[in-house]
Amino acid sequence: MSDNFTATYKTVGNALKKKRKEKGLTQRQLADRAEIDRSKISDMENGKEDFQFSTLLKLCRALDMNVAEILKN
Repeated sequence: MSDNFTATYKTVGNALKKKRKEKGLTQRQLADRAEIDRSKISDMENGKEDFQFSTLLKLCRALDMNVAEILKN
């Protein structure tokens, strides 16, 4: 992953983690809802994952939020 994007990935990951915890969900529960692997969520929340936009959309849908909420941070 390029250092140019590291801060952005961390910001997105932090926002996802905050929303997941607000909803009272574990990573496993969110993974099941979004139909993605739990380890991907862990990596994203820790800013370690160079993720696809479709993955972000799945997570936002599973968290009942608009992707703009994540990106405005």
